[in-house]
Amino acid sequence: MCPHGSGGDGADPLLDKAAAALSADSTEQVLRQVLGGTSAGIAILDTRLRFLYVNPAFAAMAGIPAAGLVGHTLAEVAPGIESRTDVLREVLADGKTREAITSGRTRHEPPYERRWWHGAYHRLEAGGRVTGIVGVILEVTGSQRQQRELEQARERLALLDAAATRIGTALDMDMTCAQLADFLVPLLADMATVEVLPTDEPEGRPLEPHRDVRLRRAALAVAPELRGAVPHFGRAGDFVAHPPGSTAARCLVAGQPVLQNLQSEEELSRSAPEAGKLAAYRAAGIHSTLVVPLAGAEHPIGTVSLARSGDSPAFTDEDVVITQDLARRAAIGIGNARRYARSQGIALELQRALLAEPGSPHPNIEFASRYLPSGSSALVGGDWYETVRLSFGRTLLVMGDVMGHGVEAAVDMSYYRSTLRYVSATDLPPHRILRQLDATISGSESARPATCLLALADPARGLCSFASAGHLPPARILPDGTTELIDLPNGPPLGTGFGGYEPVTLDFTEGQVLLLYTDGLVERRGEDIDTSLERLAALRLPVTAGVDEILDEVLRRMAGEAAEDDVAVLAARVRPPSGPGTEEA
Repeated sequence: MCPHGSGGDGADPLLDKAAAALSADSTEQVLRQVLGGTSAGIAILDTRLRFLYVNPAFAAMAGIPAAGLVGHTLAEVAPGIESRTDVLREVLADGKTREAITSGRTRHEPPYERRWWHGAYHRLEAGGRVTGIVGVILEVTGSQRQQRELEQARERLALLDAAATRIGTALDMDMTCAQLADFLVPLLADMATVEVLPTDEPEGRPLEPHRDVRLRRAALAVAPELRGAVPHFGRAGDFVAHPPGSTAARCLVAGQPVLQNLQSEEELSRSAPEAGKLAAYRAAGIHSTLVVPLAGAEHPIGTVSLARSGDSPAFTDEDVVITQDLARRAAIGIGNARRYARSQGIALELQRALLAEPGSPHPNIEFASRYLPSGSSALVGGDWYETVRLSFGRTLLVMGDVMGHGVEAAVDMSYYRSTLRYVSATDLPPHRILRQLDATISGSESARPATCLLALADPARGLCSFASAGHLPPARILPDGTTELIDLPNGPPLGTGFGGYEPVTLDFTEGQVLLLYTDGLVERRGEDIDTSLERLAALRLPVTAGVDEILDEVLRRMAGEAAEDDVAVLAARVRPPSGPGTEEA
């Protein structure tokens, strides 16, 4: 036997010399001791890849006695191990020595644990004829497992990095849930649903294990092959009552993932969110489910449910870990969006309550107002307006904008409005009202600066006095329908403590319409404010129409769908006298 596959009689002078030096009876005795004592597995196979010989180390690696291996192929006695017959046949064909990594599960302890081996194989010849293969095998499970764990860690980090750019890109809970579901399919599942506890339920209320868990399905994503079955699974926005003992209920109550692979009929019935959906699960070929909790810093938020169907493999432990990591990341964004939605709801309700009941102007003023929130993705702003009835038939028109957004801005808006009412009752001219407001607001450390525009309409005298604290200029629609901007000295915003507000008085007679507004009406991203104001000044409006119709036309032509901030706007016009006498107080 020639170790390098060449011809020869098998004699090896160096081996004979070594045997003599060891006082061995023969070279064969040395070889037997080497084969029996080495930790390397050694196997000799014939040309049909059946075992002719295995040493004790190889039999131990395989977990099968030598007698159980001899005469059989590896696939026959150990189907859980990759046989790499492709490599062995190439060695037989061309005689080139080859190395290969093989993995599989054997009867070696611990049971069913995947192991890895590194093998070197070369061809055996005798008398110029190919007789078989000899393989020298070393177990490398430890190093291969470390390498695999390192690769998995890198893959997981890359996955989480990709998720960070695609999930939670906006402060919108349903959008974040949809982004999570879309990311999971088909990457980790054939179907993914994200369900959340209803926002109208008290946060942090303990979940009772013996009661139904009511969740709202915020998002549903399915692989293309399951899209025909979507109507049977339900829709995003549906409310689902998960009974006690169901997978979703157990997951939420315990705060732990629930994995059910290759489920029985009973297990599948617990995975289906509703009893009526069991038939849909069966028809879709769903065989494995994984439910992981969505949990905030202190309270549960909901669940993420994954399902695999058809030929997709069962979920692995690695799938569970990755899904949990993604759910934790998404839960941060969903929790932030839920808190934001609650804050927005409070701010919006407060703002609507404040704007729903502005003071009533004198009957000699025709008045209309509008408030338009910018949309669900933007914070509620501090836009507000007011009318204050004063003596001698005068009406104070007010438009303001508190800097900042959210509940705090709405609270400050309420404070400024009540302060304005108090100060204006002293019957001061507009610029002195602003001065008094500025001094009062600047004395509060928590109050936010605000812009404010006052217009004191005096129809009996045909005049209107203006004063501005950093606000955009008012507009006046003239009897011919043209619009002009009223140039005012622009003092500093309220709350700075600088004062310095100046009055301007202009005529205000029948046929003119005053227009006061906040920046959301005119400002556009990337556009210079002077250009924005020129668009307003270029309007020709139906001045003979009612002030409500005029406001609707202004909003249609200026705001449309492009407004990026809240819009508050009011219109006022002198009402023609309808009979003798005028209201003086």
